[in-house]
Amino acid sequence: MITDNTKPYPLLFRPNLHVIVWGGHKLQSYKGLPETNDPIGESWEVSAVESSPCTVANGSLAGENLISVVDKWGADLLGRAVYKQYSGKLPLLVKFIDAQKDLSIQVHPNDKLAAERHGKFGKTEMWYIIDAEPGAALYAGFKQEISKEEYRRRVEDGTICDVLARHEVHAGDVFYIPAGRVHAICGGILLAEVQQSSDVTYRIFDYNRPGLDGKPRQLHTELAQDAIDFNVAKDYRTHYGNTLETAAQVIDTPYFDVRVMDITERFHRNLVKYDSFVISMCIKGRCRIILNGYTGEEREIEVAEGNSCLIPAAIADYDIVPLVRGTRVLETHIDKKNRSLMRKILRFIKLSKK
Repeated sequence: MITDNTKPYPLLFRPNLHVIVWGGHKLQSYKGLPETNDPIGESWEVSAVESSPCTVANGSLAGENLISVVDKWGADLLGRAVYKQYSGKLPLLVKFIDAQKDLSIQVHPNDKLAAERHGKFGKTEMWYIIDAEPGAALYAGFKQEISKEEYRRRVEDGTICDVLARHEVHAGDVFYIPAGRVHAICGGILLAEVQQSSDVTYRIFDYNRPGLDGKPRQLHTELAQDAIDFNVAKDYRTHYGNTLETAAQVIDTPYFDVRVMDITERFHRNLVKYDSFVISMCIKGRCRIILNGYTGEEREIEVAEGNSCLIPAAIADYDIVPLVRGTRVLETHIDKKNRSLMRKILRFIKLSKK
């Protein structure tokens, strides 16, 4: 644990890249990093997950991992209510994902099931499509009703994709993936992901391909069965309006509030009222974040395309200044009005652990 008295400041992070069998080579150039031959599938932008925490890149705490920083700054970083609600843990994880090949067909457990089986939170997430090759698509949800028996049969004979809803995608499309919804990102898509801070995934079907070690990748077909929501929705896309020079709300859930900003001039953001940390992902262009009424270190920081910044709750009053034309920022925080529902969920999780 860090023991100095450093005042909270906006945090940038060193690259946290994950080599995965379906990964590609877009993330290195997107983030301004040297190219490699490794198939990089994910960049964990802001992570306090124990298996892969981010490392601070700027200021006096450079070199410290984010878990330690959260422990040190506590409510000043997370927000008082968020700190209490999540027992001092950062509840979100954000990523950039480059799918050169199709990801496995998978599902995530909800909070109840994840707590019972793994002692962890469930995994609800959302996707914002940054770029998509012509004809690129993804799977989200079922297109027809099936039984658990048919599910098992179709996984066994390799036809599970035949009953999934396939969606062709374009830049700017958004999909909400609540826990229980079967899904897969397919090849040719670059996206930003906001999710609960959880690494629990049940892999249902993986096209019988080997992993990077040449061995078959582990499947969780039986575990997944109890996690799946077999209901069919009328529309799996998230529809939203987007106007220049506004913080357009993309989605608002008990787990996260996500907004997108296309800005051409200095744009003021005062989110102190939410009593929540803020994560800003620079989707396009380059910007400078300037804190208001703040005299500590790193008052002004630059966020390049393909990079992200974590702004502590206590200082979440700032301006975003676009440095190039066409700058786009994806912003996420936890909305106070949804916390009553989350408190009920968390109480249930605690009871289920006893």
